[in-house]
Amino acid sequence: MNIKDKTWNPWHGCHKCSEGCQNCFVYVFDQRYGRDTNKVLKNESSFKAPLAKDKNGNYKIKSGNFVRVCMTSDFFLEEADEWRCEAWKIIRQRPDVTFSLLTKRAERIKANLPEDWGDGWDNVQIAVSTENQKRADERIPYLLDVPCKSRWISVKPFIGEINLEKYLATGKIYTVLAGGENYRGSRPLYYEWIKSLHDQCVRTNVPLIFAQTGNIFIKDGKEYKIYNLKDQNKQAILANLSYPERNKEEIIKAIKEIDEISKKINVNLEV
Repeated sequence: MNIKDKTWNPWHGCHKCSEGCQNCFVYVFDQRYGRDTNKVLKNESSFKAPLAKDKNGNYKIKSGNFVRVCMTSDFFLEEADEWRCEAWKIIRQRPDVTFSLLTKRAERIKANLPEDWGDGWDNVQIAVSTENQKRADERIPYLLDVPCKSRWISVKPFIGEINLEKYLATGKIYTVLAGGENYRGSRPLYYEWIKSLHDQCVRTNVPLIFAQTGNIFIKDGKEYKIYNLKDQNKQAILANLSYPERNKEEIIKAIKEIDEISKKINVNLEV
């Protein structure tokens, strides 16, 4: 899970359903372009993107790619029920690609899996968003109950102290992704929160990716305002609170990679 990941949005639009949705980037960008985010539409032009080929007959999404699905919606959204079976068929046709499904609608996962799901597909990861303790306790039990080859947890936006240790101790979670909040009205991420989560992951031996500080990061009572995404990524790396921890050489390499990729795609976003 990094900046090199691909995205596939078979449909667009969503509805705010919990505290983590307050400053959702989809609403921010849709507002800029005069779109109604609450209107859920099938993306006809990109619906079959995983099957698209170039002029030489090669898949545009390469073998081995990691694809984040429904970044501007939710794969298990009710309005998408009529399109989901077709999306599953497309996923089935690309066993060489890993599809990652992140949802806030954990209670709908099990009832909306394909008939041949069995104990899970090798190329599908399922994750739930747990922005605070309330949503962790609400959603993670559903995730653990779903037969799946790979499960992970997203603590983004990280807006409240959280204890996941009892869930991590089950051995059913393969990684945790954490990061602060962006965009107007961002709520702060406290160093103590991410340090606590780091320690939980160390004790249960579950990898943790601390991806970004968010706009407002508080450590030792001092507030740091970091509005550039690249700088947020760098500061998260320098904090060295991912697990396993990086050594000095790995930290330098990771920061250089962020700089190089940012130059290639001209990333200089203030959020």
